[in-house]
Amino acid sequence: MKYYEVAPTQIVRSGADSFTYASEHPLEIGQLVRVSVGKKLMNGLVLKAVQHTPNYVVKPVEQVLEDRPLPKEYVQLAEWLSGYYMTPLAVVLQTLLPSGLHKNRRVKATFSSVDNYKRTHIVLNSDQQNALGDINNAGSGTVILHGITGSGKTAVYIELVKQALADGKSAVVLVPEISLTSQVVAEFSSHFKDVVLTHSRQTEAERHAVWRTVLMTDTPQVIIGPRSALFLPVRSLGLIVIDEAHEPSYKQEQSPRYHALRAAHFLTEQSKAKLVLGSATPSIVDYYLAKSTGRPIVAMEHLAIKNAYKPSVRLIDMTKRTHFKRHRFLSDAVLAQIEQDTGSGKQVLVFHNRRGSAPTTLCENCGWQAGCPNCFVPLTLHADAHELRCHICNFTSHVPTSCPQCGHASIIHKGIGTKLIESELKRLYPKLTIARFDGDTASDQTVEQRYKELHDGSIDVIIGTQVIAKGLDLPKLHTVAVVQADAGLSLPDYGSAERTFQLLAQVIGRVGRRPHDTNVIVQSYQPTHPVITLGLKQDYAGFYALAVEQRRRSHFPPFTYLLKLQCAYKTEAAAIRNAKALAEQLKRSLPSDVQILGPTPAFYERAGGQYRWQLVLKSPKRAYLQQAVSQLPPAKWQFELDPISLL
Repeated sequence: MKYYEVAPTQIVRSGADSFTYASEHPLEIGQLVRVSVGKKLMNGLVLKAVQHTPNYVVKPVEQVLEDRPLPKEYVQLAEWLSGYYMTPLAVVLQTLLPSGLHKNRRVKATFSSVDNYKRTHIVLNSDQQNALGDINNAGSGTVILHGITGSGKTAVYIELVKQALADGKSAVVLVPEISLTSQVVAEFSSHFKDVVLTHSRQTEAERHAVWRTVLMTDTPQVIIGPRSALFLPVRSLGLIVIDEAHEPSYKQEQSPRYHALRAAHFLTEQSKAKLVLGSATPSIVDYYLAKSTGRPIVAMEHLAIKNAYKPSVRLIDMTKRTHFKRHRFLSDAVLAQIEQDTGSGKQVLVFHNRRGSAPTTLCENCGWQAGCPNCFVPLTLHADAHELRCHICNFTSHVPTSCPQCGHASIIHKGIGTKLIESELKRLYPKLTIARFDGDTASDQTVEQRYKELHDGSIDVIIGTQVIAKGLDLPKLHTVAVVQADAGLSLPDYGSAERTFQLLAQVIGRVGRRPHDTNVIVQSYQPTHPVITLGLKQDYAGFYALAVEQRRRSHFPPFTYLLKLQCAYKTEAAAIRNAKALAEQLKRSLPSDVQILGPTPAFYERAGGQYRWQLVLKSPKRAYLQQAVSQLPPAKWQFELDPISLL
């Protein structure tokens, strides 16, 4: 009889991740089995062999689900994610493994392949060849590929994948949204015979079939998908490419709240593989870490199409009402351009980088905006208490009746949403085909579902949030109009400036890729704000220098580690009382250089009939924050280590 530590994929009891089971036949680490826990049968993962015979009764392994074990790197990844993000191993395994492992499936895995497949040969320009050479010279480990929008990063990815396959290694290409998989798969399918595709819109059975096919295959694979594609158990991993690596969708919102970039970094380290982070606007944290640790940053500074015209860029000052004679928030210039472009069969993108529902408190005359003096983030209007409040440190201020900067009385608290933009444009132009893409878009109307219409230009006016700003290459697109470029700056979050710059630089990059004139019209209440001016110029170096200095002064990442703690109670008094009690307890138990901000109301203060309050901890060492997590009361509190947003 042999004995093994097995981790069930359901939580059995707090603090216990694995249990000892007996097997008459030898098992391998990484094998998936069926075990009995109490009166229940559960799936489990074999973690290690037990050398000594236990001196207590041990249950037998009921069934071996797969003869072939997971590659050892994926077992190591599961244990690392559990420890790093302080999440029960069972919860991690629920994320890494497909549901219903014990079910018999009839569904077969589908591969993306093209009819009359012929391997296409790419001719790289000198910029792309240099980038490819620099990445190859870097060896294994992480490389940032910092290529401007339209520089042809995808061609470099394809060549890297070809090299990995030639070396007998598999490659995983991550994209930030399902909406981008259509375009990326179309590009990759003309170069590789079978591309494995995985995403959240597949059924449980389809995802299981894809996972099992990858597990059982010895030949090198090309895998494309969103962050979950990282967990397909490939043999001999050689390359992970993360496209649009700055995107927040690479951070999982539910437990385990892992970041795909951190998980990919661990996985490539274990596999001695290469990780390429591609972006025109790399995250400040990743760029700073690369610079400070000497990791390679490979630049691509030229457009892939040599004779492409740069777009003509116009900035409309929203405080000057003379620009808005025809409509209150769509300027005369935007409306005239829509009419001109759609009249000649060209496409217009109306972009709004709105997230959440924070009404902006600003001066309509000069563009001044209410901000926190401690955290350098915008203050949020609380109309019920008639006050402005910082949702990070709880600083409060009265609502001004006149502008502290110019003295004008035109203080406004308002926001514009994509649904409003859609209804207004449909009212103005009833004969045009107008489509909106945002977080509320119906599942049959998404970018992925309507990609062909977007690509061939049968949609005249596209309205979208960040869903549409990423990576899409639309040949018929002639004009990008940004409704309120500074809307994202009103969100009370340390990453607001970065997100605003990234979205502005990315959305401008949707045009100016071809040898004809294109336009960008940007409306803003704060036309001289450095984030807006730098975003319009797509000046990453200028923005990075500004943002790093601000983060240094305000003690935000990359200069500190963050922990967000949030409680939910039926009454506000209970939420405040418990948040204060925890804050006092943490102050007593943690080192003095851990800063505890709050308690303060959460950005979404009420949800599901409960009041939510939060604490934010800043620490020079991540271990101190893990210590704080271990002190949380078992119920009522949620935590997030390394949050990319404090909203």
